[in-house]
Amino acid sequence: MDIRDYPAEPYRIKSVETVKMTSRKEREEVIKRAGYNTFLIDSEDVYIDLLTDSGTNAMSDKQWAGLMQGDEAYAGSKNFKHLEATVQELLGIPHLVPTHQGRGAENILSRIAIKPGQYVPGNMYFTTTRYHQEDNGGIFVDIIRDEAHDAGLSLSFKGDIDLAKLERLIKEKGAENIAYVCLAVTVNLAGGQPVSMANMRAVRELTARHGIKVFYDATRFAENAYFIKEQEEGYRDKTITEIVGEMFSYADGATMSGKKDGIVNIGGFLALRDEELFLAAKELVVVFEGMPSYGGMAGRDMEALAIGLKESMQYEYIRHRVLQVRYLGDQLLEAGVPIIEPVGGHAVFLDARRFCPHLRQEEFPAQSLAANLYLESGVRSMERGIVSAGRDRQSGENHRPRLETVRLTIPRRVYTYRHLDLVADAVINLFRHKEDIRGLRFVYEPKQLRFFTARFEEI
Repeated sequence: MDIRDYPAEPYRIKSVETVKMTSRKEREEVIKRAGYNTFLIDSEDVYIDLLTDSGTNAMSDKQWAGLMQGDEAYAGSKNFKHLEATVQELLGIPHLVPTHQGRGAENILSRIAIKPGQYVPGNMYFTTTRYHQEDNGGIFVDIIRDEAHDAGLSLSFKGDIDLAKLERLIKEKGAENIAYVCLAVTVNLAGGQPVSMANMRAVRELTARHGIKVFYDATRFAENAYFIKEQEEGYRDKTITEIVGEMFSYADGATMSGKKDGIVNIGGFLALRDEELFLAAKELVVVFEGMPSYGGMAGRDMEALAIGLKESMQYEYIRHRVLQVRYLGDQLLEAGVPIIEPVGGHAVFLDARRFCPHLRQEEFPAQSLAANLYLESGVRSMERGIVSAGRDRQSGENHRPRLETVRLTIPRRVYTYRHLDLVADAVINLFRHKEDIRGLRFVYEPKQLRFFTARFEEI
């Protein structure tokens, strides 16, 4: 591979943060103290932090300037008006409910749109999304195309919904028993895989015939738009803004974590077309978040998010963002390291099943791989496998996802290509002595969203 094949950074760096360099001996103590859970490592003990791209992004000079224009009025903030107008302009959805982050929007949507016993089909689960759906009596059903569960299969738009699965579910359960379709753009746990415009259009046509609503998980919508421009016929000459406008024309609303493609450190929203749902959401936002004109955000944060949403539409920015992630993935593929293919928009996912074939899934290979990568290099990553999947609420048995992965998540505008070279070297070196990676068992297992705070020990 040639670094010249990847775009240069479309920005200048004007502020830096010094990080601590740790020794392997120090990291041995850190990872044991953290119970082999990378979420429990102190930030100061991490050299390159690829735990998540959620809220870890570098804001622009215009966003920082926007913070100084924060209108912190308890009601009627002008920054809310700016954010509302931006969402209406870019997404074409009229009603906005601000929340402290994406899961706040998921909570409200689940409460107003799900009746106990209804099914919520979606293109692969996400942890907090499924929790809120199930906590409000919903039954999640995975209707993503089968190929998405095959880590080594490289093809475009692995995030697409399988229309036959959706149609079969509607026929078997009845349209009245479908709460809504949850369509993620992109699909995080499938490896950041995008959804094609053709699939969004087809899902809209199918659901419209049955009177079923479609809500997007729009957390990484700009990345999805880039893949459409790059890979889908008829969109190469479209702008990112034009593509995004068409994407959301097929949705009844969306939940959004502004901490990803909004390029901010906190914030999110629920966008809705339906007036009745909007009124219900405004009532609940007062209970769980705050006034409808600020939700869970300060005025300055709403201003930064409005600016960030517009910046995410800039072609040179989003092209560099997606191809920087691809740069890391291409290095690992070239070295024979097993990852989810093709490389998605926000992260490279190591395939722990093939990386650690000597470990059974019950020995938490992805959790151990993430811990050992930190031990090897000071690079923090995240498990996305059986630990993240949690347990079935009825049987208590572990959910057993076919994908057992470690996510190397690239924050926006934070790291350089040289940082990613170091990450690639660390993963490749670890792969060369992968037999040394030992399995783990629980020491402490919380009942909800266990991957955040669980603790482990080596077997």
